[in-house]
Amino acid sequence: MLPCSAGIGLRAPHVRAALDGHPAIRWIEIHSENVFGGGPAGQLARELAARYPLSLHGVGMGLGAVEPLDAEHLRALTTLVRAVRPAAVSEHLSFNRAHGKVVNDLLPLPYTEECLAHVAQRVQQVQDALGQRLLVENVSACLACPDDDIGEGEFLAELAARTGCGVLLDVNNLYVNQLNLGRDARAAMQALPARGVVAEIHLAGFIRRDGLVIDSHSQPVCEAVWGLYQEALTRFGPTPTLIEWDLDIPPLDTLLAEAARAQRVLDACVVKEAA
Repeated sequence: MLPCSAGIGLRAPHVRAALDGHPAIRWIEIHSENVFGGGPAGQLARELAARYPLSLHGVGMGLGAVEPLDAEHLRALTTLVRAVRPAAVSEHLSFNRAHGKVVNDLLPLPYTEECLAHVAQRVQQVQDALGQRLLVENVSACLACPDDDIGEGEFLAELAARTGCGVLLDVNNLYVNQLNLGRDARAAMQALPARGVVAEIHLAGFIRRDGLVIDSHSQPVCEAVWGLYQEALTRFGPTPTLIEWDLDIPPLDTLLAEAARAQRVLDACVVKEAA
């Protein structure tokens, strides 16, 4: 399991520091697809896994796609998991492929019973192949499906109940959806079980463009999201937390300062739980 501390998403500019054993890095996340296929990338993943608790985070599975899961993709992920024995494996609750074409955008799903049943079957298929629990992440959206008839939090909670999967709760995405779609981020958190389902939390920054909020992972975490994070820990208890920063990547010290702030909130939650 991941340690109950604040980690960072590891990106290329900071790999050397991580391999050298930077003392302020508590755990790391890497994108699974970046280290598929063995070779130098696979060796890098093994070296990192030997030094830090490691989370493998997928962006290309397409859990919500209609066509069958990509067998080669799932096979590559399974091989990687067996090689590095990660502390966690996660994937986005998104649609990103159709008719053999794959898009880089993590497109949101309709929150309907039909979609829920479909995704549950696919999550179970992935878990059976991996031999371990999958964490499923909520995504940001600019548009909502007009057929939605299940709340975002309720959808995640029922998916976890049917499959035994965990939830990787992206608090920033909840806030982005609140701004873009008028959804209630706090209500989504309240719909999730208080304990046992939320196994990891993501924090990130966003930008505003053409009247929309874009989950860009290119800015510090905003104050409103820090507030929601505090509420999330109050509800779910101390939870491993990751700082994501994927574009306009800052110096490592800046990234670690964000992680240190999350760690202070986590530490206060631990003290409160123990009181």
